[in-house]
Order: sequence, then structure tokens, then C-alpha cells
Amino acid sequence: MSEATTQQEDPQSHGRTLTMDRLLTVDEAAEILGTTSRFPRRLIAERRIRFVKVGGHHVRIPLSALAAFIAAGTVEPTEVRWHAGRAVS
Repeated sequence: MSEATTQQEDPQSHGRTLTMDRLLTVDEAAEILGTTSRFPRRLIAERRIRFVKVGGHHVRIPLSALAAFIAAGTVEPTEVRWHAGRAVS
């Protein structure tokens, strides 16, 4: 099991265990993204990332949701071929 998840027994699940993501604060998510806290707050407001409401106005971002957001924006490198001094696809 990774650091990001914990397992707990659910008393109503008859012995089954629940796997729960680590919940990040907005500031922790911003630190991971290398941004200010304003960016994750905007992602939440625009519903562009999964989040969890805890209490009144407090929100947390599951680590897996942040990882999925990063993965969705990751651009894989491609091999560039050259012909007559120009890049061709």
C-alpha cells in the first residue's frame, strides 16, 4: 500500500475494508503543483478537479484526483523527423 492511501474497516460493510486517499489541503495541492493556492481554488470553482467538502466551507483534494489532473495535462514527447531542414510529422 502506498503512502497516499489508508485502509480502514467499515463497521457497516460486514468486514470489508475501505481504501481512502490522502486528502490534501488547497495549500498542499498548490505546493505540489508549484502554484499559488489561487490556482487549485479556481480548479475547484470551475469543477475541473474532484474535491471533497469537509464541514462548512472547507474542501480537500484527494491525492489521486491531483495525480489524475497532472496526468491529463502531461504531454508526451514525440520523435521529430527532419526533411530538407524542416520538421515533418
